[in-house]
Amino acid sequence: MPRITHARAYLVDLEVETVRTDAVQSFLKQETIFVEIKTDDGLTGLGYSYTIGTGGQAVLAMLREHLVGRLPGMDAANIEQIWMDLFASTRATTTGAITSLALAAVDTALWDLKSHRAAAPLWQVAGGFRQDVPLYDTEGGWLHLTTDELVHSAKASQAAGWGGLKVKIGKQHVSEDVERLQAVRNAVGPRMDIMVDANQSMTGPEAIRRARALEPLDIFWLEEPMPADDISGHVRLAEATSIPVAVGESMYSVAQFREYLQRGAAGIVQVDVARIGGITPWLKVAHLAEAFNVAVCPHFLMELHVSLLAAIPNGRYVEHIPQLRAITRSEMTIADGRALAPNTPGLGIDWDMDEIEKRVVA
Repeated sequence: MPRITHARAYLVDLEVETVRTDAVQSFLKQETIFVEIKTDDGLTGLGYSYTIGTGGQAVLAMLREHLVGRLPGMDAANIEQIWMDLFASTRATTTGAITSLALAAVDTALWDLKSHRAAAPLWQVAGGFRQDVPLYDTEGGWLHLTTDELVHSAKASQAAGWGGLKVKIGKQHVSEDVERLQAVRNAVGPRMDIMVDANQSMTGPEAIRRARALEPLDIFWLEEPMPADDISGHVRLAEATSIPVAVGESMYSVAQFREYLQRGAAGIVQVDVARIGGITPWLKVAHLAEAFNVAVCPHFLMELHVSLLAAIPNGRYVEHIPQLRAITRSEMTIADGRALAPNTPGLGIDWDMDEIEKRVVA
């Protein structure tokens, strides 16, 4: 019965490692919210969450003013109980971005503790399906890049043995998107997966129009074509195109994923461990997707998602976007074009605590 004796929340800002643009925004910085939990058996768990430029202080305030103070005295092994207690305590803000991001920082710290206590890696503690997972690249596909730059990056990913690459879409005219993607397809041939991401920028009719224009290019998935709360629009799109529709990075509850899956509006599930509220609900979404025979390809946070994807049987791809190198001592291992889940106990992230402490925002 490992009782929690101490919990601390703090914020670290990380500059983006490369310029990242899409149809609606630019990635300004990563506001990284950490929660550190200590237990009476001498173990420490470190969990984290993030935003891409705004709202980090609000998440930190939620943790400091409402959540971490509830943790001392709780049994750290009772992760489901703690998650539900914290969720219920938020009352008026339960389902939503700020609460989910705050819960994720606590929940990942508890899973870090659980894995350390078990002396086993997270990918085994969370399920243990396989250690290596396929990898696709996003860093070479941003919207501001020229066609030549897209082609150069695509060839590099292919040469490295990666299974796929993502290209952002949402140019003013559909012909521009088609021309860029056609050049990439011509460069890599028919056997490499090409994903496209619209970042919720389209109306329903425009998404159907663009999907039909992209179908001849054998697109692996069409990601976030419309706002995430437009479930009926995604239903109509899924019925109108042969391209799998990918959703999930902007969804904050298990119930929302259930609605998408029940209505046939999700061909790929991209659940984000921070935005769904932690590893506990992430696994629920992954198993729910498995019940619907749908693959999971999580959004961002590759350093953590590699272990979670390795834990489940329906994990398809991990997204390559490195963003923690400034505060870690090692990087995610890639071999033969696949990402390897760490074998070390805990989350498997080799944190540089000295660098983290230097960057704590007052």
